[in-house]
Amino acid sequence: MQKATDTLLVNTFIDGVLDPQKEMLGPVRDGGHIIANTAPGCWGPMITPCIRGGHEVTKPVYVEGAEPGDAIVVKIHSIRVTSLATASGNDAPVEGRFLGDPFVAVKCPGCGTMYPDTVIKGIGQEAIRCANCDADVTPFVFTNGYTIGFSEHGDVGVTVSKEAAETIAHDGRHYMQTPENSVQNPIVTFAPHDLVGVVARMRPFLGQLGTTPSRPMPDSHNAGDFGSFLVGAPHDYKVTEDELKEHRTDGHMDISRVRAGATLICPVKVPGGGIYLGDMHAMQGDGEIAGHTADVSGIVHLQVHVIKNANLDGPILLPNEEDLPYTAKPFTEQERKNAEAIAKQWNIEKLEESLPISIVGSGSNLNLATENGLERAAELFGVTVPEIMNRTTITGSIEIGRHPGVVTITFLAPIEYLKKAGLFDAVSTHYRY
Repeated sequence: MQKATDTLLVNTFIDGVLDPQKEMLGPVRDGGHIIANTAPGCWGPMITPCIRGGHEVTKPVYVEGAEPGDAIVVKIHSIRVTSLATASGNDAPVEGRFLGDPFVAVKCPGCGTMYPDTVIKGIGQEAIRCANCDADVTPFVFTNGYTIGFSEHGDVGVTVSKEAAETIAHDGRHYMQTPENSVQNPIVTFAPHDLVGVVARMRPFLGQLGTTPSRPMPDSHNAGDFGSFLVGAPHDYKVTEDELKEHRTDGHMDISRVRAGATLICPVKVPGGGIYLGDMHAMQGDGEIAGHTADVSGIVHLQVHVIKNANLDGPILLPNEEDLPYTAKPFTEQERKNAEAIAKQWNIEKLEESLPISIVGSGSNLNLATENGLERAAELFGVTVPEIMNRTTITGSIEIGRHPGVVTITFLAPIEYLKKAGLFDAVSTHYRY
């Protein structure tokens, strides 16, 4: 293997499948930096049948020293949107144009070609044509959609009119600023315009950030909710429930708190970890309830660090302090003094010292995702699920990452628990404890 580099520039992408057998980029050294020019996720790849995973994430990066059972701490230094405009909205699959899953296995309704190459002819929802037989081949259409232009200041976006959407549609790659190595069809080609004049605040984040699963898996399905579509599927990427649980790394989270300033601690299931990223969004509230939000291109700066023998089942998020629920924020000096007064009154010898932590859980629905997150937290700290439930109730919160099945279990974790799990240094550094 070549010598590890301090800084790795990434501008190449996978075909939608995260495959641990394929060569990774890098290596980058432990403590090194990854700077990536990311491609839009969701809608563009969804209307590009040769992309087999519903997203177009970066090629994974090998991190020096990372072995299965370790964890990789990923500090998000910066995220900058480069797209000038994008389009999005709620989707509906088109029957007869896929084999079991329209995100993964598109089949041309004309010639029957699987994963066909396409060409763009004109604009609108019938513009994506099979390169072999010229059939309308898009597996998804909008039920309600919009085109949105962004301020040069990066603070707001505004949904535009039919005329403006069509202008943008005719020069899609320019307005979306898709990277040169991206093969996706720009979703602005569809020119949706159901919402006009809506103002939305921008706060970009990464919908995809994580490590490579230990078996080939479509990128958008690397989580317990979308991954459940693979169980018993009729295409090449079918898995059993046990295989999904064993191999997934929950890199597709769509948690809006995975933004600049946050830290993500990722499980390592293959040598080198295979850090990948993409699916940047310009804005989103909790839940991504429409199924999609404003997919954009952008520049991301990450820094990585290896924790040995962490044995995580899924990711751990350390949000910015301002993104924490009120009950999970670190205590102020005055709050500690008040707590000490109560302790003295009731003869409590020692107050617990704690720091915030968010355990990611995923499943086919929000209840199962919550159960998964609670179980991961209990296993991580060697305690019972009821204890985690109590701590989350009075010192934290359950927050929706993505509907239907990604959540965070956020609570104040005792410092002694963090030290035992080997996470104290990462958590204390993040929160400057």
